[in-house]
Amino acid sequence: MKPQKFTTEDTEKKNFSFIKSSVNSVVASSPKEFPLKAVTERIISCAMEVHSTLGPGLLESVYEEALAHELTIRGITYEKQKEIVLKYKGKEIGKHRIDFLIEHEVIVELKAVETMVRIYEAQILTCLRAMDKRVGLLINFNVERLKDGIKRLIH
Repeated sequence: MKPQKFTTEDTEKKNFSFIKSSVNSVVASSPKEFPLKAVTERIISCAMEVHSTLGPGLLESVYEEALAHELTIRGITYEKQKEIVLKYKGKEIGKHRIDFLIEHEVIVELKAVETMVRIYEAQILTCLRAMDKRVGLLINFNVERLKDGIKRLIH
C-alpha cells in the first residue's frame, strides 16, 4: 500500500470545520482566517491568563471580574453587563444583557458549566443579530484546558 501524502490544504480541510447553525451564521471551530482575528486573539489571551491563574471550578461572576481586570491591565476597551434592546418588527419588546462587548465589536459570553449546550451558541447569534455585530466568543472556564472551552461564532 502506497503512503498517502497530505498537503497543508488537505490538513486544513480536516482540522478546521464550519458548522451551519442558523441562517447566515456560522460556528467556527479554529479557522485560520475569520473576522476580527486580532481582537479575538487578544481576548482569548486574556481569558487564558485568567484561567491559568484561577483554574476551573469557580463561579461565572468570579471569572467575569477577573477577565474585566485583565482587559483593563492590557488596555482593551470593554463594556461589562451591557444592556441591549430587543426589537420585534420595529417594536421594542424587551432588554437583554451580554457579559461583555469588547472593542465595540466582539460580544463575549462567559460560562462556568460542566456541559455546553447549543442554546448558548444560539443566544450569542441572536445578540449578534440584535446588535448588528459580526463576531462573538463563547468561553467556558469550567474545563481543564481553556482552548477546549472556547467557541468563535460568526454572523
